Amino acid sequence: MTVSIALFTQDLRLHDNPVLHAARAAGEQVVPLFVLDPAVESAGFAAPNRLAFLADCLADLDTSLRRTGSRLVLRRGDTAEQVARVATEADASTVHVAAGVSSYARRREAALRKHFGDRLHVHDASLTVVGAGRLTPANRDHYAIFTPYHRVWQEAPWRTVLGAPRKLDTPDGIGGEDLPTARPASPALPRGGEKAGRDLRRGWDIDAYADLHDDLAADATSRLSPYLHFGCLSPTELAVRAQQHGGDGAQAFVRQLAWRDFHHQVLAARPEAAHDDYRTKGDHWHHDDREAEAWRRGRTGYPIIDAAMRQLAHEGWMHNRGRLLTASFLTKSLYLDWRIGAAHFLSLLVDGDVANNQLNWQWVAGTGTDTRPNRVLNPLRQADRYDPEGRYVRRWVPELAHLPGAAIHRPWLLAPDYPAPIVDPDTLSARLRHARGLN
Repeated sequence: MTVSIALFTQDLRLHDNPVLHAARAAGEQVVPLFVLDPAVESAGFAAPNRLAFLADCLADLDTSLRRTGSRLVLRRGDTAEQVARVATEADASTVHVAAGVSSYARRREAALRKHFGDRLHVHDASLTVVGAGRLTPANRDHYAIFTPYHRVWQEAPWRTVLGAPRKLDTPDGIGGEDLPTARPASPALPRGGEKAGRDLRRGWDIDAYADLHDDLAADATSRLSPYLHFGCLSPTELAVRAQQHGGDGAQAFVRQLAWRDFHHQVLAARPEAAHDDYRTKGDHWHHDDREAEAWRRGRTGYPIIDAAMRQLAHEGWMHNRGRLLTASFLTKSLYLDWRIGAAHFLSLLVDGDVANNQLNWQWVAGTGTDTRPNRVLNPLRQADRYDPEGRYVRRWVPELAHLPGAAIHRPWLLAPDYPAPIVDPDTLSARLRHARGLN
């Protein structure tokens, strides 16, 4: 009886899973395998919030697999070594895994290739709608600007959405570890898993997305990013469903999926962008531990920034407009190195993805793919525009809830007990003008 291994990585789902689908087609029996690799922890990516969410995802995946007659086999250790051991125990003939773009994913694939050669099958367009290396301009190995990438991305064929298997046969006698448990750092972390992600998608009003996705208080974004990061939801299935739904909201959401693919193809071509400037400006960043810590704690004296940072700490997630504002404040208002902010985000974000986190930070800092590297987001103007009544700030900075309307964004005028701005408003304006001229 032929046996194949479906190695789960960031595709923790049954619906529309090319890896599981191919493994099932290749073998009469399938071993669904996940390896907890200590290399992830040693690289600094095993943050408590993501470990807790991962534990939920694995438990949910195991439950779903058991409904098909199968189960999740969990191992701990070096991924390639553990897969090789399982292959020997099960007498597996093929191994199937999703293509990744991080340096770790590439090392993992290379190690697996050494063990299995052409018996290893790496499946593209499992973690993204369009495979990271499939679209390239005529004169280079990747697109460096989103707009032309988006243009060809829209015309690229998407693979067919695959159904979830109803029946899987898994060999007996393949032992595994107990499912992990973990405690999150953020008290309001969302629950992980495919079921939670699909329930959330069904309850989200995509029609309101076009008009309200930047409204901080409305909280009308999908909140699907954690489920995309762990592969509880398929980006292809989401894109196809949105296209079928139609409308401005669906179109705006699909554009965000294209941005996600764009960042993956940039990192695939330039893996050093995870820690180095994609386009260096020769910046000499300001160093101030006190300012950096005030930013982390949500005590900058600018309530819109403080609110977003407190949301991050409490939920392990932050509104996209809040991410832009807090990143711009750190890099353009305080002149602190984007890597300080990127590291803090990765320490808390449940959707902390290397490609999207690092490259979005660089986009804001002016060292990435933005064609306007001198772009500056004034926190006060942004607050007036995207939280005009102050409802978002009141939610996360309750000590200012007594201030009326938009006055909440300038507490130094009415609330002397609130921390003074770490950059006074006049100096902030001067810095922002300076940033526009020099960046």
